[in-house]
Amino acid sequence: MREGLTGFGRKIRLACPILASYLLSSGSLAAAALSQLVTFAILARALGPTEFGLFVQISAVTAIAVQLCGLGASDCLLRRVSRQPASYPSLLGHNLLLIGLSGALLVVGGVAAMSSWTRMSSGPSVGITTLALLFFGNVVLVRVILLVETAFLALGRIHAANRAVVGFAVARTVTAALACLAFRVSSLAEWALWQCGGNLLYALVGAAWLSPLGRPRLAILREELRAGLLFCSQFVARAVRSNVDLLVIGLFAPIETVGSYGVARRIMDSSYLAIDALNRLLYPRLARESRDGLHLALPTAKRALAAALALGVATSLVLFLLAPKLPALFGRDYHDLPFFVRCLSGTIVLVGAWAAAVDLLGASGRHDARAWILNSANLAGSALIAVATWLAAPIGTVIALYVIDGAIVLAAWLVLLRFAGRSRLHAAEPARASPAPS
Repeated sequence: MREGLTGFGRKIRLACPILASYLLSSGSLAAAALSQLVTFAILARALGPTEFGLFVQISAVTAIAVQLCGLGASDCLLRRVSRQPASYPSLLGHNLLLIGLSGALLVVGGVAAMSSWTRMSSGPSVGITTLALLFFGNVVLVRVILLVETAFLALGRIHAANRAVVGFAVARTVTAALACLAFRVSSLAEWALWQCGGNLLYALVGAAWLSPLGRPRLAILREELRAGLLFCSQFVARAVRSNVDLLVIGLFAPIETVGSYGVARRIMDSSYLAIDALNRLLYPRLARESRDGLHLALPTAKRALAAALALGVATSLVLFLLAPKLPALFGRDYHDLPFFVRCLSGTIVLVGAWAAAVDLLGASGRHDARAWILNSANLAGSALIAVATWLAAPIGTVIALYVIDGAIVLAAWLVLLRFAGRSRLHAAEPARASPAPS
């Protein structure tokens, strides 16, 4: 009996640091998500449904572009530095160079593409300067800010990474409050200047935090380009799928409806925080455990699946119950908001179901399989969403979202279990081949 209690106590002691890390991680992301919702509420009220709906459409494009900025170099920073901390300077320089080069192209291309798109949609047109500020602030500067968090996570400095996340969220909220409440900003052109200035200031703060860790060694690591492109392609495809509905709805529905739907979608994005908090802690661990074989990290991925499902169900239920109260926060003009939130709340469970599987594929270096799953589902899903929105917006859009996430759940776990079986067989081959001791 005493031995059983001793073993139980040992498990509790081992679990406490993990639980504490998760609580700190989820707490930081919760604070960030809450700040983001407050920021959206301030902007929604200040800009009004029309201007805010236009901002939502532009933000949909910048959300895609920010995933492409840097060409996925953040993955090698997190993956390789977590294994070999001495590689930090060269990987940091690799990231900075790719962010600068790809960011310049994305800003120019994004401004040109979006200036044409806004003339086609139901909203008002946007000036070139406003678009340039929005793309530079939301693509290049945001990618630099996210790099700060990634660097701290790779070096095992969880508290510093949490500080970076919370700090950025608070900075955005303070910027919105100063702009809209204190200086009465009420147009997208004015907000673009404020947002870009706030992001620039916080990027400089992040650079100051990283400076004691060592100077970057500016050189592009060619051997990491393919893995980075495969990594970022998954998130680009997911961002396309996650934002194509915001763009297409603007062609078939009033811009005010785009505003309500956009707020609901951003609430969903913020609601993934519990799952994201779990994943950001597990990814370095999965990378270490899978170093000698993917199958060795499979038990951790299965435990993560159970935890993510529980978190997803709880979050979905809370959102469903709170949905009728949201117009009081964002403004009475957003009368379609509760309907959209309730329709979309169940997608959180499906995201939690596939997140652990694709994270293990990535952490083990199987970016080809991970990219094949996510890119195929998201690119085909983008077409499905566009067609469903065109035929029966917005109900068709919602149905398409559930079909896509459900397909990713099935594909991700089937592929992961297949690779785990191969890895287990490969590990057993040396034991079978070695002669029995005499």
